[in-house]
Amino acid sequence: MWFQNAVFYQISTLDFCGCPKENDGTVTDHRINRIKEFADYYKDLGISAIYFNPIFSSDSHGYDTRDYRRLDERLGSNQDFKEIVKELHKRHIRVVLDGVFNHVGRGFFAFEDVILHRENSRYVGWFKIDFNGNSNYNDGFWYEGWEGHYELVKLNLDNPELQNYLKESIGYWIDYFDIDGLRLDVSYLLPRWFMSMIGDYARSKKKDFFMMGEVLGDNAGYMFSEACLNAITDYPGYKGLWSSFNSYNLFEIAHTLKRNMFDMYRDQLLLTFVDNHDVERIASKLEDSAKLPLIFGLLLSLPGIPCIYYGSEWGQTGKKEIGSDASLRPEYTKPMPNQLTDMIKGYISARRKHKALSKGKFRELVLTNRQWVFEREYEGERIIVALNIDNNPCTVHFDARSGTAEELISHQIHDFGGGSELAPLSLYLWKTEKKK
Repeated sequence: MWFQNAVFYQISTLDFCGCPKENDGTVTDHRINRIKEFADYYKDLGISAIYFNPIFSSDSHGYDTRDYRRLDERLGSNQDFKEIVKELHKRHIRVVLDGVFNHVGRGFFAFEDVILHRENSRYVGWFKIDFNGNSNYNDGFWYEGWEGHYELVKLNLDNPELQNYLKESIGYWIDYFDIDGLRLDVSYLLPRWFMSMIGDYARSKKKDFFMMGEVLGDNAGYMFSEACLNAITDYPGYKGLWSSFNSYNLFEIAHTLKRNMFDMYRDQLLLTFVDNHDVERIASKLEDSAKLPLIFGLLLSLPGIPCIYYGSEWGQTGKKEIGSDASLRPEYTKPMPNQLTDMIKGYISARRKHKALSKGKFRELVLTNRQWVFEREYEGERIIVALNIDNNPCTVHFDARSGTAEELISHQIHDFGGGSELAPLSLYLWKTEKKK
């Protein structure tokens, strides 16, 4: 499937486009068209899929949906986004949307009907409501919110009419927009049968449709076996990456990777990342900014589906603040590539050209606190990845099963004889000689 070799790029859509924080329900500016201005940049960077955070009509931040079948009025019209998808597809970039099916906003049309008609609303069964109680908004009835946030109204996914509405909405996204996949928000709260059901429906319309679940912890094998997803988010791996670099303890990420690959998620796909819209930017999280190219290089050399968060490829900083994630989700009017971007572009190119880096078997060769050498092998191609996060050079010894290799970024020939010297703060991708 296409996603097995993909490099994803995530955009916090409303923020990237500079939308107002609240939605007044009118289309005054077609902000989504800004994506067109970045499309050639995404192609040049080597991105093969873009995952858009919520784009549909919502009260505020996008996860408080009003209408699943209308583009958020702050972004523009449905026709605008249809053209965006067409432009991205022309550049061989797939489109994945955020599917928010656990809850909606108070402005959701069906919930507004319940507020107006109470017990007589045809949509009462779409929510978990008790007319003997009251809400924080003094509605005269109680309803279940998401984790205590009553601006987010919990959906009752057991309701057949609601199920049909959501399936038909997904069908509309596929038929009209021609999207290629979904990321399921808070999938750890969704019924497994529901995820399987909508996945089956989507794949009946587009055979290679991609389904990914947001999972915050681990030991979630049921997401593959029961929910029938193609991938889940790898938060343990995310923590292992930045923590290993900051603590000079590469055993942490190595342990996490091997546990994922050989224990919990054997032969399954994880979406890997160093930051996203919910966590601090990696440029702020790392204690030494000189390691930024290394952590991206490692991300793009490890098993999984790597995803780059918009702006992080040029070193955007951002920290979580009390009551606000605004600094994590800036607006951009033009790409701002720099030397870091060029290095990441090189790693992306190597991954896309050499399937050993995306699909290859993993074999560890050297592991210390500050050095990690491993091999990726696929259909006779072997690439040795050598990482040194120390500020000093180091010589490592291992059986390369080859005399020489070409380094894929510098294109220099490396001789394994007598040991391999790793420069301070370095990462190498050595493509070994093929056996004759």
